[in-house]
Amino acid sequence: MSTTHFGFESVDEAEKARRVRGVFDSVAPKYDLMNDLMSAGLHRVWKAYTVQVANVREGDRVLDIAGGTGDLALAFAGKVGASGQVVHTDINEAMLRTGRDRLLDAGVALPTLVCDAERLPFCDGHFDLVSVAFGLRNMTHKDAALAEMNRVLKPRGKLLVLEFSKVAKPLEKAYDWYSFKVLPRLGRLVAGDDASYRYLAESIRMHPGQEELKTLMQKAGFGHVDYHNLTGGMVALHVGIKC
Repeated sequence: MSTTHFGFESVDEAEKARRVRGVFDSVAPKYDLMNDLMSAGLHRVWKAYTVQVANVREGDRVLDIAGGTGDLALAFAGKVGASGQVVHTDINEAMLRTGRDRLLDAGVALPTLVCDAERLPFCDGHFDLVSVAFGLRNMTHKDAALAEMNRVLKPRGKLLVLEFSKVAKPLEKAYDWYSFKVLPRLGRLVAGDDASYRYLAESIRMHPGQEELKTLMQKAGFGHVDYHNLTGGMVALHVGIKC
């Protein structure tokens, strides 16, 4: 059996998929509230910046992977108009259901489906933009997922990866204290789940840094890759253009 990491643990690949699903089944009901609390609302700024960089236009086709509670899908839907399309996907049904209900409450009905980013059920060259926000970190085979994202993009199509990254050196000690001391306690108090937020802190440390992810995207077939550090590198937005 092949092994991979689940936070700081080494586990079988099949076990990781099951445990990641358990994390998001647990946090789905309080996901948006916890995002606001643990980022002091900054996640909304990061996502707004992502939408700005995406620069989607009326008629564009957009695939939102690991779309969760639908923040980006909702924003993109307002940009592509009636002639465009936004497909809202996630591997976790509980998260996707929460997002679908939120979209419907906002008066927006989008194609919504459970799918694995490593095996996307879409034809080659279908989308103008693919986005994945805070989801790549949880994927077992990031190289396979990035290759799939490349496959479904049109030539010159754009991939946006918004993800936690390597924070600037002067901020490391304070960030570690917050991540491993404060965050799990906040998770226990608000969501009744400290273990899932301990995994979040660990998974961030195991995720490739800015330059490593840039290299992975280039190997997956993106001819031009750049990244924008946000909030001292706590988060980075990687932008890849398909050759």
